[in-house]
Amino acid sequence: MPWINEDSCVGCGICVEECPVNAISMEDGKAEINMDECIRCGRCHKVCPQEAVRHDSEKIPQEIEENIQWVKKLMEHYKTDEDRRGFLKRIEKHFNKEKTVAEKTMEEIRDLKG
Repeated sequence: MPWINEDSCVGCGICVEECPVNAISMEDGKAEINMDECIRCGRCHKVCPQEAVRHDSEKIPQEIEENIQWVKKLMEHYKTDEDRRGFLKRIEKHFNKEKTVAEKTMEEIRDLKG
């Protein structure tokens, strides 16, 4: 999914004009994408002269770090090593479920592609 690198966005508004579903607006002089409205057409990526519209794959390291920080914060509630190990087993199940959902979704998308 696209996102706007606010450090690169100069507020030219080209992406706003080119968005076919009006999912992009200007907020405080920067483009902002309403992800509920975005249809992932990629037009904003193509038209941005500053390359401020970025791909979400660039955020993978950040998302991993956020997940780890979340797990560490939750771990603080467990006082014994045994309790922490039990918690980590449960959290692994949580992320395995998320992985399974993503994999099954990708299978369905491949089926849609024919």
